[in-house]
Amino acid sequence: MKSDPGACRPSDRPSGYFASGPALVLYVGAAKLLLHLFTASPYGIFRDELYNLACSQHLDWGGIDHPPLIDLIAWFARHVFGESLLGLRLLPALAGAGLVVLTGALAREMGGGRFAQALSALAVLSVPTYLVTDHLLTINAFEPLIWMGCVWCVLRAVNGSNPRFWLLFGIMAGVGMETKYSITVFIFGTLVGLLCSGSGRTLLSPWIWLGVVFALGIFLPNLVWQISHDLPFLGFIRSVRMSGRDVVLPPVAFIAQQALVHNPVLFPLWIAGVIWLLFARRGRRYRILGVTFLVVFTTFMVLHGKDYYVSPAYPMLFAAGSIVFEDCTVRRWRAARAGYLSILVAFGLLSMPFVVPVLPIEAFLRYENALGYRVPASEHQRNGPLPQYYADEFGWENMVQATAKAYDQLSPSDRAKADIFANDWGQAAAIDFFGPRYGLPRAICNHANYWLWGPRQFRGAVVLVLGSDGAGDREYFRTVEPVGLADSPHSRLDEHFTIWLGRDLQFNLRERWPTMRKWD
Repeated sequence: MKSDPGACRPSDRPSGYFASGPALVLYVGAAKLLLHLFTASPYGIFRDELYNLACSQHLDWGGIDHPPLIDLIAWFARHVFGESLLGLRLLPALAGAGLVVLTGALAREMGGGRFAQALSALAVLSVPTYLVTDHLLTINAFEPLIWMGCVWCVLRAVNGSNPRFWLLFGIMAGVGMETKYSITVFIFGTLVGLLCSGSGRTLLSPWIWLGVVFALGIFLPNLVWQISHDLPFLGFIRSVRMSGRDVVLPPVAFIAQQALVHNPVLFPLWIAGVIWLLFARRGRRYRILGVTFLVVFTTFMVLHGKDYYVSPAYPMLFAAGSIVFEDCTVRRWRAARAGYLSILVAFGLLSMPFVVPVLPIEAFLRYENALGYRVPASEHQRNGPLPQYYADEFGWENMVQATAKAYDQLSPSDRAKADIFANDWGQAAAIDFFGPRYGLPRAICNHANYWLWGPRQFRGAVVLVLGSDGAGDREYFRTVEPVGLADSPHSRLDEHFTIWLGRDLQFNLRERWPTMRKWD
């Protein structure tokens, strides 16, 4: 028997559409969209955005460190909206607003009334991780929307609307595979959820297998690309593990970090959501989602994934937990609703400067020092006083300007044959993005996808080297001398370096290029 999703209790019944659950959810989604649009450009372009724009000029069916869809999105944004930060960040802002609306729809589909729908939407709006990712043109802005689109298909199928939703699930899963490979953990969790929730008979439906065919068909070009290039993504993962780049948390610390990065005020809400999905009589029909979350959470914890790897799975828990809260307060303790919402809003306002650039950077530093709080890092980096996602929005054009100054000081004959070699894809992408304004040639780099593009026009007679300590370069060039300094007060400390001028490279770079790849 199909449930009655969205049915309102007498105390929750609105007087019209503009006070209904879906309308309240739309208001919250619009607020999130406006927040991101109004804060799109106070600081600068983000390191990953530069890289994605560089990759968008080399569209292919795969890459060393990520699937191809984000490159296509970056290509679209650049050609349709231009290179302004507002234009580049419009699509992730829309994705964030869409996640709010979709989460409200999940609450409604599971039987939540007006309050549950609104609370679930507010929960998504207040999650620090989403506020960070939806501000930037990166993979992570679109991943939660795809996951929750799949969850919506599961709910529609479970509620008996139409088994064809498993086909739609497959299509979205295939798009997810072209976005970020971590969706494989979610797909595996869904399969385990089907088997553990008494829905194993669903696997006999032809629609679910047709969904599998579509998912594989969408993913196939990327899979073929990976195989034809000797599975570079696996090499990338292995290199990252061997380098020790990521912060590894033990289980208790990992759980505590989940509570922190997803808003501590929401911790009881999503915990209640897990319990409701697994054990409550009303939530039992959606147990597949509870099992899916446990599989995703445990997998990333055991594999030492970053704290935000689990983030795409939380909206369904906020939706379920909001139903629990609504049920507990529908006839008594209704004042608890206003109290909880007040705490949620207060914490959101207090923490907002840490995740959304609402303050000038100097004001943020004063605010950070006044509270005495530092955002935990997910990677071992020298970020300085700023969180990594803020530090990586500073210094790029300053670095290019310093490089251009060194380049302009060369004689005309040296400039005609000068190359720029970067040791990091962030530096290389910044040269490629800002460089044309300063008359610089495109960068050469052996890091990540830049290695795929080869040494370009490299000649080796006169080379400006970025991101090196200079010591190793002395054995590669006939002469090496410092000619500039990349130094921005707010950029990541790793991006403060001397610019070196090397003359007459002592080996053939094109011949050695296949062995020079750097993937971590």
